[in-house]
Amino acid sequence: MKERIFELRCKDGSRRYAAEWEAEESRDVHAVIALVHGMGEHIGRYRHVAEMFTHAGYAVFGFDQVGHGQTAGKRGHTKSYPALMDGIDAMLAEAAARFPGTPVFLYGHSMGGNVTLNYVLRRKPDVAGVIVTGPWLRLAFNPPPLQLIIARVVNRLFPAYTNDRPMVGDHLTSDPEMVKRYQEDPLGHGAITARFFLSVQGAGLWAIKHAPEWRVPLLLMHGGTDKVTSILASRQFADAAGSRCTFMEWPSLKHELHNELDREEVFDVMRDWLKEQLEDA
Repeated sequence: MKERIFELRCKDGSRRYAAEWEAEESRDVHAVIALVHGMGEHIGRYRHVAEMFTHAGYAVFGFDQVGHGQTAGKRGHTKSYPALMDGIDAMLAEAAARFPGTPVFLYGHSMGGNVTLNYVLRRKPDVAGVIVTGPWLRLAFNPPPLQLIIARVVNRLFPAYTNDRPMVGDHLTSDPEMVKRYQEDPLGHGAITARFFLSVQGAGLWAIKHAPEWRVPLLLMHGGTDKVTSILASRQFADAAGSRCTFMEWPSLKHELHNELDREEVFDVMRDWLKEQLEDA
């Protein structure tokens, strides 16, 4: 697999660390997969996912969100929610320049799933379809009401205040090797600021409310034992989105479907769905 590292430049002049992956041998590209990672991680954690897609004939793009990975900025902080979507704008522009006329699919996980769903609903990009796994529409647990009140006050007075609480590796996947990789990853973090948390939380609820407006083919998948994000919220979104949404639950899997022991089955579903969308286009 060939890898190209570069920088995306957003309209406001800010930059995002980015990567492009293609198959080692020259071949026609079926479509482009544009990846949006989750909270506290970075696009490098999806290299094995990119390898799977490139082997199947796709080109893959991804970038490190603001406050994440090798993109500059305070860890776990964003100046605004639109700033999270601006990186997708830049990524899609780069994909169109590199592969003009080629269909593009967005793929977002967890916080990235939140941003991806909101991006499609709000900015209505010309994409062939969307894959979302374990989206942060609501959390799998309810933060204490007092904590939310404090967060709103802090957001007004000191929006960059950071709460550092690393994710529990065993909540992400049942694969011990993937848990170990997560725990030893120097680019991962558990930081999240009041501004980031409230922005994403509010956007998740907004997306559920506006799900009836969904118009793009969507494969929405969620692990049945997810302790991070709410599968009930994903069901609610899928029901409201209607026939354009294919919803699939994986009863025994955790939060990171692409890192689970049964991930090859998850990948098979993704590839089959992508093939179906391209054949129906």
